[in-house]
Amino acid sequence: MSKPMTKTQLIAALAEEMGADKKDAGVALDAVCALITREVAGGGAVTLPGIGKFYCRERPERMVRNPATGEQFKKEADKQVKVTIAKALKDSVND
Repeated sequence: MSKPMTKTQLIAALAEEMGADKKDAGVALDAVCALITREVAGGGAVTLPGIGKFYCRERPERMVRNPATGEQFKKEADKQVKVTIAKALKDSVND
């Protein structure tokens, strides 16, 4: 398994793909990330075609256990960010 691509490497690759400079690519990447964050935090969902769907799921209140002490306690309801990977991406990885 190779190392994950860093943000700097992603910006450089995006700039090359766009035919733009790195500054513009960085601004575009930051804007997309901000839009996804804002939409999902607001309870919405964002689908990136060919990549996947980002959404927020609400989890109910539940009983959990501290593994160190064995003590059980009630955990309040919370939200969890989920990502469903698109079939096109799964297929391209498994070819």
